[in-house]
Amino acid sequence: MFDNFRFIILAIGLLCLTSLACNYSIINFTFICMTQDENDVIDTGNGTIRQRFAYSQTEKSALHWAVAIGTITGTFPVNWAYVRWGARVPFFLAGVLSAVATAFSPLAAHFSLSTFIFLRFLQGVAYSADFAAVGVIVVRWSPLGQTAIFISFLTTFSSIASMVTNPVSGAFCTSTLGWRWAYYTFSAFTLIIFSIWLALYHDDPQKHRAVSSRELDRIQEGKTQAHIDRNRFVPYKAICTSPVIVVVWLNAFTELVGYIIMLTYGPTYLYKVLGYSIKETSYLSTIGAAMHFALKMSSGFLSDLLSFISENNKMMFFNTLAVGVSGILCALIGFMPSAYLALLMMTISSSLSGLNVGGFYKCATLHSRQYAHFVLAMVQFSKCVALVVGPLTVAVFASDEKDPSGWVIVFLFNGILMMIANVLFYFTATGDAAEFTEIAKDAKREKTESGIRLKEIS
Repeated sequence: MFDNFRFIILAIGLLCLTSLACNYSIINFTFICMTQDENDVIDTGNGTIRQRFAYSQTEKSALHWAVAIGTITGTFPVNWAYVRWGARVPFFLAGVLSAVATAFSPLAAHFSLSTFIFLRFLQGVAYSADFAAVGVIVVRWSPLGQTAIFISFLTTFSSIASMVTNPVSGAFCTSTLGWRWAYYTFSAFTLIIFSIWLALYHDDPQKHRAVSSRELDRIQEGKTQAHIDRNRFVPYKAICTSPVIVVVWLNAFTELVGYIIMLTYGPTYLYKVLGYSIKETSYLSTIGAAMHFALKMSSGFLSDLLSFISENNKMMFFNTLAVGVSGILCALIGFMPSAYLALLMMTISSSLSGLNVGGFYKCATLHSRQYAHFVLAMVQFSKCVALVVGPLTVAVFASDEKDPSGWVIVFLFNGILMMIANVLFYFTATGDAAEFTEIAKDAKREKTESGIRLKEIS
């Protein structure tokens, strides 16, 4: 009998997560070829014309901020929907929203910048479903002994999206079809994969017909009943005031800002500052994402398999590489004397951040247990803030995209923040379950009622 249905759920979940990330990140590369579209120009009067998509740095930042604002707007409602109804239907609806917004993006860009910004906002709302979905899948379907493996798979969606979107968008840009078909293609894929999700996924493995009793025992081994039950109660205050969780969120935020800058502005930096061609940029910008993916996968397996090393030591080791060393390399990018060395620093920095699975991600999941969906949703929230901070940093310090001095400040500033966050992690990292994991809805009610009775007696 097939006892590994959880890995099918894992694969479908990863494809869904990746499709949402692809849809909002297509623009990172199409920015380059949109400006070369000679068939779409605007008559500005006095006999002059301009290219419709020749956006200023501020306009480009606005298109990135729209996704960030949409993600911030959607994070809390989506998390509430997951707690209330589970991930099956809310995540599916997010996929449909993302697909529709992506399909109409070329038309919106032609119509007006403000319309394009609105659709980018909708993509952000849909994208807010990603990290909460990661948390739900890990909590519901992952055995405790495979936590890092599940997280490593599910959190590779950003790097996979980068590996896919840049070459595919580049291929469409240089073909007779044009850049618009990149949007149409990814939109169609999103609808297909989310239809499969709706057909196969269930929030409760014990109620799924494809899950054998042997696999169910494997999934639930070592979990408390509170962890197994799908309870709608979440101790938000206790979680948000936990020093361990706060430092986890800080590490996630700084690492995400660094990776987003590499992911979003890497092609621009390679093309306009380092002098690589469009074709070279389309492939060179994917190397870091590919290595990020490989290291993320390996760190998940290593973290779960190296049982002779304590969880705390493993988490600190992986976090040092993913946040600390990655931060040092990020800070050095702008000081490199050659394009090759700058590319090398960018590649290694973005690659090492893939080891975060064995660091703050694992710490967040093991410490928060059944409430990991909320903790990881807040990692998504920190990513929202990072989506604002990254473009804002570039807009302030590197408004002239061809000026290397502005990029020096961008990379140095973020690298220092990453190093500080990593140092704080040494003082808080733990794989032990938090006290708030013992708080269940019934226990909370009993505690409240006991307090009321004591007051009445006194």
